[in-house]
Amino acid sequence: MEMNTITTFLGWCSIINTAILIFSALIIMLVREQIITIHSKLSGVKQDALPALYFQYLGFYKIAIIVLNIVPYIALKIMN
Repeated sequence: MEMNTITTFLGWCSIINTAILIFSALIIMLVREQIITIHSKLSGVKQDALPALYFQYLGFYKIAIIVLNIVPYIALKIMN
């Protein structure tokens, strides 16, 4: 593969993953009570614990996007 192809791929991965992160955050903020009820019933986790788990999920996902998509993209852009 050429570096331009990999750079383009990582750029699109960054955009798509950031969009998913924003969408997830918006859904959690806008329909929190309904999601907490559904996830509590599906997983058996107490409703009080779910907001912390959502925050942890969003934080880990953001770190993964930065480490696995954005940093390699920037490194490849610098190399070109």
